[in-house]
Amino acid sequence: MKLLKRKDDKKTEEERVEERREEVLAKGRKFKYPLQWTKHRVVVNTVLIAVVVLGIVVTSGWLALYRFNMTDEMLYRVTKIIPVSVAEVDGESVRFSDYLMFYRSSIISIERQSSQKDTHGSIDELRAQYRREALSESEKYAYALKLARELNIEVSDEDVKNEFERHVKIGGIDRSEESFLKIVSDNFGLNKSEYEHMLYLSLIKARVEVAIDSKANATASKVEDMLKANGGNYSAVSEALGDAIEYQETGGMVSAQNIDGGRASEAIKLEPGGQTGKFVSMNGDGYYFVKLIKKTENDVNFVSIKVPFTEFDKRFEQLRTDGKINEFIEPAPQPENEQ
Repeated sequence: MKLLKRKDDKKTEEERVEERREEVLAKGRKFKYPLQWTKHRVVVNTVLIAVVVLGIVVTSGWLALYRFNMTDEMLYRVTKIIPVSVAEVDGESVRFSDYLMFYRSSIISIERQSSQKDTHGSIDELRAQYRREALSESEKYAYALKLARELNIEVSDEDVKNEFERHVKIGGIDRSEESFLKIVSDNFGLNKSEYEHMLYLSLIKARVEVAIDSKANATASKVEDMLKANGGNYSAVSEALGDAIEYQETGGMVSAQNIDGGRASEAIKLEPGGQTGKFVSMNGDGYYFVKLIKKTENDVNFVSIKVPFTEFDKRFEQLRTDGKINEFIEPAPQPENEQ
């Protein structure tokens, strides 16, 4: 016979169920809270790993661009998405993607040709030269964009489209857009959007030069007046104006597809003895006047006068002299004869 009753015997059934419930919950907490702590650590560790990886990627990209001067396709594509700067011109950022675009379009055909012969030393020299030229070119276009904003000069999509179509039909040849883009790709490694971007920059710079170069505009007006007065005697105008203009004769028949700023492609449109009016060269470095001497179906013989633009380059070089051009890479020494 039990002298003492167990304490549990005095509890009601409801109290015993509640106690059992608490025991089960207590055992469950032993697993719950450690699991919550583990999840928290997983989140923290994941964030830390992501930050470290991002840091490594950013550091690697910075070293590749700014220290090792790498110019490969992947970096070029990345800089098109992320607008990092390669230099600064009078407070205007120079996009790394523009620099790489100009450099890659200049060197690609030479690198393809050199792959079949031993020209390692000369290719390295050319790479350094083209890096320097590409950086200077991209800096000038950035400065042109700055001046364009200040002067309210714009280039529309329609302007770019028309210029693209003009390039497709250069030399009077009725080629397809597909065949033209193949030529562009094979020779410059550019797709259509990249080529159109180059055209946009070229148009902006040309319009800025037209707007700011009062000397060239005055000289072009003189040329127009003199050609009207002397019946289109280009050599006489050259003798009268001297170094203010550049007079040139082809000296014979040349291809209408000649790469000469657009003179041959304009000449093929004329009849012998016909003259163009003033037009801006395709590379935007001055005005041209052209007079056709003779032509065949594909070739032309002409004389031309060029009125070069000089004001933009003067302003740009003054910025360099004043220390207002800051370059974040050192592709090659600045050439002494750069203008």
